[in-house]
Amino acid sequence: MSAPILLPIDLPIGEIAVHGAFDPAAAARQCPGSGPDAIRLAFPVDGLWLHTGAAVRRRSPCTVEAEVIAPVEVAARVVGQVSRILSLDADGSGFPEVAVRDPVVWRLMARHPGVRPVLSSSPYEAACWAVLTEGMRAAQAKRFRARLVERHGRIVEHEDFRLASFPSPAVLACLSDEPGLGWLRLARLRAVARAASEGLLDAEHLRAMPIADALAELCSIPGIGAFAAEQILQRGAGHPDLFPRADTDLHQAMREQYRLPAGTSVPELEQLAGEWRPYRSWVAYLLRLHRGRPVQEGRSERTKSADTGTFAEEGAAMN
Repeated sequence: MSAPILLPIDLPIGEIAVHGAFDPAAAARQCPGSGPDAIRLAFPVDGLWLHTGAAVRRRSPCTVEAEVIAPVEVAARVVGQVSRILSLDADGSGFPEVAVRDPVVWRLMARHPGVRPVLSSSPYEAACWAVLTEGMRAAQAKRFRARLVERHGRIVEHEDFRLASFPSPAVLACLSDEPGLGWLRLARLRAVARAASEGLLDAEHLRAMPIADALAELCSIPGIGAFAAEQILQRGAGHPDLFPRADTDLHQAMREQYRLPAGTSVPELEQLAGEWRPYRSWVAYLLRLHRGRPVQEGRSERTKSADTGTFAEEGAAMN
């Protein structure tokens, strides 16, 4: 991606080139606090962990503009992170070619024109979400995440902009108690925070590696298994071309959309998904969105079994 252009006004503004279709309204619906005028985001900057915000607006068919709430010296990094969160760092001009090869993708793109994956702010935040959702239903995990943000995050505000940013790794690494989370989940959150501080959850580093190596490195973090590693690489680092072998919800969506037998194996599904290259992550996102499963959720066999009590020893969960 070319370096963002920063304009010298009251707040730094970066321009992001858009290659291919992009629907800002669809992206805004996936970003709490956003509205018809702008996509609003707040997050810790990768590596620096400074809390920042951005208001993203479309200025032309080929350009979006990100107004950055951050010191000018880090604005370029913030704009780059915004670009990744909205999947604008990938050239989407070739995505329609996948639809030409695959009639199911054609229907999905017609139903959701211009939709690109909206990601977690970072692999670090995606890994924390994976820890929270393990053995817990998504609605409950969202309440715990909201409480973590309220108690340990930071409010980013400027004029009418006011959003809460996720806690930095330094804060979570020192978290000794959080009502309802339990000792095991807290230990795993601390492990994720340490890994982020040590650079193991750097998006560029993970995307530069062969997929198998990146997944193996992620699985070396305590509490991160195969399913979580795929979700972190796909929805945190923003790898555009990953087929999640452990995501059973995606597999079921494929069987439904392609009218395949219930016993269609994962290797067979992966072979079918070869037609989606180099946008396998994007098609997986559309399948989940179309099926009605919130796109920041996912299910593995391990997660499903965990719903009945993998973390029961942690004590009562928050109601």
